[in-house]
Amino acid sequence: RNLWGTGWQQSDGLRGVIVYNTDLFDSATIASLRHHFQTLLEGIVVNPDTHLSALPLLTSEEQRELLQRWNRNSSSYPANTCIHQRFEAQVRQRPTAIALQFGSQQFTYEELNQGSNQLARYLQRLGIGAEMPVGICLERSAEAVAAMLAVLKAGGVYVPLDPGYPPERLDFVLKDAGIAVVLTHKDWADSLQTDTTTVICLEQEWDKIAQESDENLSTPGTADSLAYIIYTSGSTGTPKGVMVPHRAVNRLVCETNYVQIEPSDRVAQVANLAFDAATFEIWGALLNGAQLTGIEREITLSPLAFVTELQQQQISILFLTTALFNQTVSQIPDAFRALKYLLFGSEMANVDRVRSVLQQGKPQHLIHVYGPTENTTFSTWYEVQDVSENATTIPIGQAIANTQVYLLDANLNPVPPGVNGEIYLGGDGLALGYLNRPELTASKFVSAEFSRLYKTGDRALYRANGNLEFLGRTDSQIKIRGFRVELGEVEAVVAQHPMVQTAVVVVREIESDRQLIAYVVPISAIPTERDLRSFVKTKLPAYMLPSAFVVLDTLPLTANGKVDHKALPSPNLAVAREINPTVAPTTSLEASLEELWTQLLGRKQMGIHDNFFELGGHSLLATQLVSRIRDRFQVELPLRSVFETPTIAELAQKITDSSLINRPESLSGRREEVQL
Repeated sequence: RNLWGTGWQQSDGLRGVIVYNTDLFDSATIASLRHHFQTLLEGIVVNPDTHLSALPLLTSEEQRELLQRWNRNSSSYPANTCIHQRFEAQVRQRPTAIALQFGSQQFTYEELNQGSNQLARYLQRLGIGAEMPVGICLERSAEAVAAMLAVLKAGGVYVPLDPGYPPERLDFVLKDAGIAVVLTHKDWADSLQTDTTTVICLEQEWDKIAQESDENLSTPGTADSLAYIIYTSGSTGTPKGVMVPHRAVNRLVCETNYVQIEPSDRVAQVANLAFDAATFEIWGALLNGAQLTGIEREITLSPLAFVTELQQQQISILFLTTALFNQTVSQIPDAFRALKYLLFGSEMANVDRVRSVLQQGKPQHLIHVYGPTENTTFSTWYEVQDVSENATTIPIGQAIANTQVYLLDANLNPVPPGVNGEIYLGGDGLALGYLNRPELTASKFVSAEFSRLYKTGDRALYRANGNLEFLGRTDSQIKIRGFRVELGEVEAVVAQHPMVQTAVVVVREIESDRQLIAYVVPISAIPTERDLRSFVKTKLPAYMLPSAFVVLDTLPLTANGKVDHKALPSPNLAVAREINPTVAPTTSLEASLEELWTQLLGRKQMGIHDNFFELGGHSLLATQLVSRIRDRFQVELPLRSVFETPTIAELAQKITDSSLINRPESLSGRREEVQL
């Protein structure tokens, strides 16, 4: 309606004037569109029987120039070195420098190297050899980092396993990856037992491990060898293992263009080990001679404690998921002022939050990053210098070094700037494919005329300045608090419940928090929300659990028989309630807490004995709840209070406890592990 032509048809051809709204388009964009339209018309004349979608908008010469520009992104880095070999080079240069600090534990580069050498030899005695998978089921710790190094030094492939995953999911990964040995602690040993897996409880084996030689090993291996396998959500109902080689990790953190990590830097280790951001944190520090500093999860979830810890530990480089970035900045806009680099990404950025950081406390470098696991953590970067008044998104920028970013149409032809296309990724960061999934690998890792590429399913367009603007997905994959979630996997699991006939899962935004909502059609008897949640909890990790379950007689359909997502009712209208009656607030304090819960959870029906987490709460929402309680009641509750007393009645009692009023409790007194 804002761009059209008039008087095109003339006796000697097509001629006319383009009328456009200058509030929406500039003259350069219109000139470009006119040129592309002319190219399209010429293609129609030459190939009148060709489908319109197959006709190019760019001439052959323009396509060649565009591909050459996208390919012009190489830099010199250790492309032929294994991860552990690069680490050993750092050990020789700075043996006494601190490599790791987790709490009160500190280890030098030499100590970390020696300990991982001993564990590597121990693993070899267990039969671990070239490219054999080894499970690592440990919390973030110096021990976990040493285990990763040891597996690589032994020639193996490490497979990070989250101890908080349901046993059924852990069992699937162990069997799918063919894991013969798992390194863990006795607390998690029972959930890792299979007929073919040897479970090693490290705290019980250190005496034997310490008897091994601490000299470097000479295990053969190349940069093309597998380094790790990391599992992500799968659309078919089961997770899929992404196989990442050594070279891809080196390309991510060594001699690159988006970040310069130096030996004087301290890199925070915040990410779960089963989340590929940990790849950047751990190897970014250790392959560049910097110090890796672990920060406890409860601290990262409490903005004030988090900022204090960053300052006390003198952190200079930090990566945060967009959700955690938003959470922290909403309460402390200048939280990251002292950082050298703050990188954030994994979801659509909140423009207002980014703008407040620039205005009130910008780090030296504020970097917005984008990238799927299949291209090793990060693929593009954009340094945020300012955010315009009318901005609605933050660009994802341009390719990181030794990575190619192509924007292609359905026929794998390049699209011109300003035109919507799908992101395809190439270069040295590419994974080798999906473990045991040759058909999926063939469909996602495609051979184009100019390169082997990963088909991301992400839509974007190139702006005239060369920066990419992210537009969304071509499928039902989403991001929840930084984790990749295939809605199809969640739907498949919900539908496995014996009382469910069919299910559909959608994402809704409540109070700027993205939440999963499951709509179910029962077979006959109606399952309760608690039954459904308990069932799904045994099969999916916490971040994939729906916040609400809505029971419907039938799913609404469109005219062509597909589920009509727009016609799905609000979760408040038909939540699967429990048989027990809802107990209303009995005091003004309970009523105020109910109001806060309603705001955060997006629900209207809840009782004072309902569990915050069973109603869809999670750790980031718990942090917001603590903040709002502090603002409203002038009471400082530690985050763990929400986990220990997760009902309105219990929290109200906690608040009225006179020993807590105006007496902030130290976060250092007790360590809590909560799902981020």
